[in-house]
Amino acid sequence: MGEVHLLVSPRGGRGRAAAAGPVVRRVIEEAGHTPVDISGASAEETAEAAKAVVAAGAERLIAVGGDGTIHLAVQGVAGTDAALGIVPAGTGNDFARAFGLFDLSVEEATAAALGPTRPVDAIRTDRQRWVMLSVTGGFSVDVNVRADRMRFPKGPSRYTVATLLTMPGLRHRELAVTVDGQRSELRSALFAVNNTRTFGGGMAICPDADPADGLIDVCAVGPASRTTMLRLLPKVFEGDHVGHRHVHMMRGRTVTIEGEPMDLVGDGEEFGPAPITLEAVPGALQVAAGSL
Repeated sequence: MGEVHLLVSPRGGRGRAAAAGPVVRRVIEEAGHTPVDISGASAEETAEAAKAVVAAGAERLIAVGGDGTIHLAVQGVAGTDAALGIVPAGTGNDFARAFGLFDLSVEEATAAALGPTRPVDAIRTDRQRWVMLSVTGGFSVDVNVRADRMRFPKGPSRYTVATLLTMPGLRHRELAVTVDGQRSELRSALFAVNNTRTFGGGMAICPDADPADGLIDVCAVGPASRTTMLRLLPKVFEGDHVGHRHVHMMRGRTVTIEGEPMDLVGDGEEFGPAPITLEAVPGALQVAAGSL
């Protein structure tokens, strides 16, 4: 009987993660393992705990919560052989969407989290942190900040409502994006550097992104009026914004973002200001999940 370590978000999904915790523990015990909760009192403590248990030989971490909780687990397992399991119980759950886990019950997701793994890329940053989903800046960060402050609606639609409420304050920034040494300068309302297709609760901002191809995808939007942005918004959910003259798509192994001062968000968490350099690391994660 082996130990399975857990990170359970105390606030993920407005309490859904905490409610899922006992179910996850029961399924783990029924599978013949011992659940060990290493969740800390803060994000910093939790990330350090994840690093410590993996360094001590932990073979599997299961993140119970949203993308922020997975982000903390990734700080421990990235670049190691430890398995990463996911029980989606947050707001956006975009990383879970990439592996067919979004619509599973807690019991089903826990069973998958205890199953076989597959190698998945991660993004290494120049600030000693890993990213598994995306790094974004501009309007998308303004939306993320507003969504985090909202109590209603619940679930992914909160990001859509936050987008509409934030639109009147839309602004553009001078941006320089360097992909594998090729520099592009543009005036951008937002950008996203993604390992997976979606962010913001199911918006397919980089619809061709593949978390197992050794590359990261970039989408920069602008310059675009508020009217154009509103017209693009419904298209993003299916990736139909690609091809619009104000949408710029790039792909490569390394990406550097520079330009006007702006705050960044990585995997839904505050990530400090630009500039930033990002590098795709093939197979940095061993994810126990469904289909890609």
